[in-house]
Amino acid sequence: MQRVRGVVPAPGYHHLGATTAGKWSGVIGRLEVVDPGVRPDTYEFLAARFMAKADVSGGVAWLEAGWTETGWSGKGRQRIYSYDTNRQSWIFFDEYQLKPGDRIWIHIQTEQDGDHPAWQAWLWWGDKWNLLANQSLPIGPRATMEQYVEVHTERPFDLPKVRVDSVAVKDGPTGALRYWDEPAVATNPGAPTGGGYCLTWASRYDNWAAGTCTQ
Repeated sequence: MQRVRGVVPAPGYHHLGATTAGKWSGVIGRLEVVDPGVRPDTYEFLAARFMAKADVSGGVAWLEAGWTETGWSGKGRQRIYSYDTNRQSWIFFDEYQLKPGDRIWIHIQTEQDGDHPAWQAWLWWGDKWNLLANQSLPIGPRATMEQYVEVHTERPFDLPKVRVDSVAVKDGPTGALRYWDEPAVATNPGAPTGGGYCLTWASRYDNWAAGTCTQ
């Protein structure tokens, strides 16, 4: 496991996906791995991820996890990662060897009440759930959930279609999972296009894809 601290990419973010309008206690779904054209020796990256976040005093606190390819490390490999605002670090998990075409399950959730509950990020790998992060965060037992393919680039690089499916949210720390669908899960969808990338909903909002726009 490697850590990269103090990474501050230059402007040029594009977010394709959706955010819950209400607050939930977890999000789970499956992310497809592709080989994007991230240029080496840059601060560019592609991240397919889920996130739990909330506004707090002084800013925003969050926990995110998924897979990424970055220009500043990894030598063009796709890697499992997490990031949280306690550590303010990208954390890469190179023990999980990814390849294009893989589909990985990520689950972010809390099972606790209180002002600073422990939030976890889990990866399904080797027929079991593997803990990626376990952080006490000041976001309460319910938070806003995100599902995004996030791109940072100075100019658009090619992104094969990333598929996201079977996305569900958790209704309370000890509550059940329910598919992220409308109208039951109030949602703020992201823009359908941005910076040369396009989002396509197969069903709103539990099955979708994002990639380079095609004619």
